[in-house]
Amino acid sequence: MTVKDANGNELKDGDNVSLIKDLKVKGANTTLKRGTMIKGIRLTENEDEIDCRHEKIKGLVLRTEFVKKA
Repeated sequence: MTVKDANGNELKDGDNVSLIKDLKVKGANTTLKRGTMIKGIRLTENEDEIDCRHEKIKGLVLRTEFVKKA
């Protein structure tokens, strides 16, 4: 399985990514701003999603269409 970011770059476990769009987080009443750096991603069984952590939000799942490899 190959997981790719919004620009077509291949993502692997432990990569750092940044957001390309402001995202509202359901259930957390917060918005992650464009350019926010997410460190140490983990790939999931679904090639369109990655599992990650942010200082404010634990157990965050992001769609790969909203991130680019840093």
